[in-house]
Amino acid sequence: MSEETNREQASKDQQSESPEVEQDSAAQAAQAESSTQDTAESDAPTEDMTEEDKLQEQLDSASDQLLRLQAEMQNVRRRAERDVESAHKYALEKFATELLSVVDNLERALGSIDRDDESQQPVFEGIDLTLKSFLDVLARFKVEAVEPDGQPFDADFHQAVSMVPNGDVEANTVIEVFQKGYTLNGRLIRPAMVVVSTAP
Repeated sequence: MSEETNREQASKDQQSESPEVEQDSAAQAAQAESSTQDTAESDAPTEDMTEEDKLQEQLDSASDQLLRLQAEMQNVRRRAERDVESAHKYALEKFATELLSVVDNLERALGSIDRDDESQQPVFEGIDLTLKSFLDVLARFKVEAVEPDGQPFDADFHQAVSMVPNGDVEANTVIEVFQKGYTLNGRLIRPAMVVVSTAP
């Protein structure tokens, strides 16, 4: 009887402890679930901010690329405008250069006429009038003569054909012009051929 009594008592004890264990397990499960939900809720805003940062970064990058593209297009437009302007200004360069030989010949013809010979005066006047008309036409198209006689030598516009010692003027001065130079819209199309002085 004693052993049976002990078994019954042990069985009762186990039954009385089982609900407590189940209650503890349920409480732990509920706590774990609550912790998981809290963690998920706390992680959600971080993920949202990260996505927002990515979108902002993409927007900034696109804006920067747009600004660069606009600047490049503006540079291209300016270069094209300069090229067109240059083409308009200097389209006549080759043609004008070829006409300069005509001017040179007219000037040589005037220089070969004897001004003291009355019979040659009509010829002189006719050639002189033709030369002036020709130069007026060139001037309307921005073709201008470079006449550096008495001026300091400028390698950008003058071509020295010889150098002569001369104490009457400062060294490096143009003392004679063999052939006038010309510019088109300020750009040299033919340098002046000159004689330059040096110190004696």
